[in-house]
Amino acid sequence: MCLAVPAKVLEIKGDKGIVDFGGIRREVSLSLVDNVKVGDYVLIHVGFAIQKIEKKEAEETLKIWQEMAELLKEDFHT
Repeated sequence: MCLAVPAKVLEIKGDKGIVDFGGIRREVSLSLVDNVKVGDYVLIHVGFAIQKIEKKEAEETLKIWQEMAELLKEDFHT
């Protein structure tokens, strides 16, 4: 199974970018997606942006990830 996570592009340096995954920042490759701009949302898979997505879709997905993380925390503390 493959997993891609939405992230917001914060900085662009050539074909690399700094993205935010709901508070976690990482450098990723932007070389596979055309016309990426600061403020865009992209799907990240194994360190590569693989497509742009709409802000609303990204925010909804990040919200679900956050809810899942909270549930996992609760499970590990019981």
